[in-house]
Amino acid sequence: MNVFRRAGAQLVPSLSDCLFLALLIWVFALGSGWISLLADGDTGWHIRTGEYILDTRSVPARDLFSFSKPNAPWFAWEWLADVIFAALNRAWGLKGVVVFAAVTLCASATLLFRHMLWRGANVLAALIATLLATAASTVHYLARPHIFTIFGLTAGLWILDCDLRRPGRAIWWLVPATALWANLHGGFLGWIACLGLTAAAYGLRRMWPQARRYALLTAACSAATLANPYGYELHRHIIAYLRSDWIRQVVEEFQSPKFRSENMLHFEILLFAGLGLLPLLWRKGHLKDALLLIFWAHAALGSARHVPLYAIVAAPICAGEASVLWSHWTAACSSKSLAGILRDCVRDFSAMRPRTSLWLPLVTVLVVLAGRNWPLDFPSSTFPSAAVNRNLDRLAPGGKAMPHILTTDQWGDYLIYRLYPRQRVFVDGRSDFYGAELGGEYLRLLNPAHDWEAILAKYEFRLALLPAGWPLAQLLKQSPRWRVEYDDGATILFEVHGSPPSGLNLQPSSAESLLRGNSALETQSRLPAPSSP
Repeated sequence: MNVFRRAGAQLVPSLSDCLFLALLIWVFALGSGWISLLADGDTGWHIRTGEYILDTRSVPARDLFSFSKPNAPWFAWEWLADVIFAALNRAWGLKGVVVFAAVTLCASATLLFRHMLWRGANVLAALIATLLATAASTVHYLARPHIFTIFGLTAGLWILDCDLRRPGRAIWWLVPATALWANLHGGFLGWIACLGLTAAAYGLRRMWPQARRYALLTAACSAATLANPYGYELHRHIIAYLRSDWIRQVVEEFQSPKFRSENMLHFEILLFAGLGLLPLLWRKGHLKDALLLIFWAHAALGSARHVPLYAIVAAPICAGEASVLWSHWTAACSSKSLAGILRDCVRDFSAMRPRTSLWLPLVTVLVVLAGRNWPLDFPSSTFPSAAVNRNLDRLAPGGKAMPHILTTDQWGDYLIYRLYPRQRVFVDGRSDFYGAELGGEYLRLLNPAHDWEAILAKYEFRLALLPAGWPLAQLLKQSPRWRVEYDDGATILFEVHGSPPSGLNLQPSSAESLLRGNSALETQSRLPAPSSP
């Protein structure tokens, strides 16, 4: 009888199934949701890096994509994620990439919801907290390697909480999982921080057996991250990248969040709720939760890229405490009152055991098979796809020396995707690779400084593919040496005519010039776009 009951349960969708499918359909399948995952051009060079690895069976240690720093040392520190994206792209095109990213993000949200129920949150509080965390995280819903950190942190914190409640051997599977994580995305350092804070919390409570257990786990997971192609040099590179003043000044996702959008409003709700719970958590002795909230709130306020990670940490804690308050508030309510009826409904739904039915994979496959508006290219509203299609002979002429192209870092990513290996770029989204000196020259071109012509001559640009409204485009229109070859109102392609002037005196860049006039930003993880003329 139990066998038939379990088999029958597989035919009835669970609440978590409904949540997964609702997010998949509402966030991604409807409208332009699939293509929105390609709003950041970094996906392009990740795919091409993965293809290089698949073709050569080696992880690159030197640059593949630029003419400005050819063959310079480079860390492809998300190489395994690149391979996954490249394999999906070869098998199913960009459709495979966006479907994989969407399913991973929806699975993360569903795991978060089930983690809250496991911690004792009622279904209403868990659902509200999940939706708040999901809405706050959409700021970073992109087909990029960070999806592995979103999933990994969600799953890892649940596994950690299971061990805190009932210690067992399963926790040590986190060691090889962390080694895998270190080859997927640099967010593994955030996970190591969570483990270290857990050990510190037990040390503060003088619970020495637990403190030793999680200190040993932290050390083992940290050692496991050395199993990557670059060894400890990877850690030095990532830490230097995260501490770089230049990166924090010019890359948007490393700057403090701007509370001017709907998703930041949801983050703000979780932020105030989490910080407001700190005294209560301290009194209850939940130091691990308190330390994690403090650490990730500080990280999220300093860098918008950490907002999704704060949401993952804060949502289960807030949902649990909200459930306690709900129980106290509704305890005395009559079963016939509105509050009492709602209380009983929430209690009945919360008593259902979370499970996964056959409907989840079935409907997911149906959504993919019946999907529309699949991306064949990156979104034309963001990238110069029409200009590239119309001017392939100029941008990447076959059998000839490749002309140096000046374009934005975002469009540089796209040119790598479309034209590599025939063409190289000046800059792209790898801000850790290009650094402050070359990045400063790039900013002085797009926000034309006094030496913009000298920089053009230095790198021997023959073509310039620019957004029509950018200041440099207006200057090139007035220059007798540059001629407009293509203009669709959004994108302008210039080609130089004649020899560059000689004897130009290049001026050194300064820290102040990097930031001058850079109030607007292109997209997440982008260098600033130029100010309007």
